[in-house]
Amino acid sequence: MKSLADLHTHTIASGHAYGTIMEMIHSAAQKELPVFGISDHAPAMRGTMDEVYFWCFKTIPRKIEGVHVLFGAELNIMDYKGTVDMSEKALKRLDYTIASLHDLCLPFGTREENTAAILGVMENPYVKIIGHPDDGRYPLDLEAVVLGAKKHGKLLEINNSSLAPDSSRSGARENDLILLEHCKKYEVPILMGSDAHFMHNVGNHTSAKAVLSEAGFPNELVANYSLDLLAKYIPAVRE
Repeated sequence: MKSLADLHTHTIASGHAYGTIMEMIHSAAQKELPVFGISDHAPAMRGTMDEVYFWCFKTIPRKIEGVHVLFGAELNIMDYKGTVDMSEKALKRLDYTIASLHDLCLPFGTREENTAAILGVMENPYVKIIGHPDDGRYPLDLEAVVLGAKKHGKLLEINNSSLAPDSSRSGARENDLILLEHCKKYEVPILMGSDAHFMHNVGNHTSAKAVLSEAGFPNELVANYSLDLLAKYIPAVRE
């Protein structure tokens, strides 16, 4: 099936990505993506922008080249309680956020510590997506994470970049397969994300789709395939 949305993408504002906002949106238009989201790294990530960058997205049109554009951020989880690196003032201005564990912002913890961080951040109402929960460097109780997502209404990401042969994240495929089994059991939707850092990878969910196929994961639980399902988690999809 065709992906209708890609919400995990980065522009040059993230400091280690290489496309402008317009270049990334143009790529989404060329690939006929109806919905495209910008999720640059929040301020604690080395090289990214100050919080003020995220205040002013309202200056950008919602519709560009036929693409419905959403404005978000990839938040950094800063401790094992699930604290994030952006104020409520900024979070209120965004359509959605992804919350992720990054080694530049939080050391690798124990399985219990990492799981507590994810479950803690799920209590934040501004967090809509849990980014790359497949990183084996941050071991998780994946069943607890899935149950947390169900309880708090969060989408769990299958990150295409994690599955690349040169990815710094370890054990992604194996962890994704375990995660997907739990998601099937508890009927918890997932969201594929490209994690594109350059325009050519916008909408690239090839590896993620392969893992979904291997797991026999039902299409009706893939939010990229239904804007109605995606809008239940991120209302701006339909605004």
